[in-house]
Amino acid sequence: MKIEGRDRLRRRIAEIPIETRKEIRKALDSGSEEMVGLARGFVPKKSGALARSIGKSWGSYRAANANVRGVNSGGGGHDLSVVVHAGDAEAWYAALVEFGTQPHKIGGRFAGSQHPGTSPQPFFLPAWRLTRKRMKRKLATAMSRAIRKSKTS
Repeated sequence: MKIEGRDRLRRRIAEIPIETRKEIRKALDSGSEEMVGLARGFVPKKSGALARSIGKSWGSYRAANANVRGVNSGGGGHDLSVVVHAGDAEAWYAALVEFGTQPHKIGGRFAGSQHPGTSPQPFFLPAWRLTRKRMKRKLATAMSRAIRKSKTS
């Protein structure tokens, strides 16, 4: 996927004053923690591995497992980018729980048997949908606060 203006965005982010960056980072931290908490609350809990796999990472995030899904706050690769993610080596099935599976024939040791499929049990996208508007408000408030501080300094 090609994103137009990525380099321009990175240059603009680098020009943001340090105090403003601190305010924005606090808002991102608060919003991402809220999303992590909601997703952990929504996730079906059998062993607890999937709930434990839900977390956040600052800057660029590259999952070791191709099944890990995440939501990124920005272009990535800078200190104002946070990724909320679900799934890891133990909870590789995060996307299968979120979106469900179709009925299918099983291979391997149980070759030929029919799997009935599973119903979706969304936990990640509902958490994102519930927090995205608040996150935008928190960021707008943080930027306004930073602008007011810079005018009084």
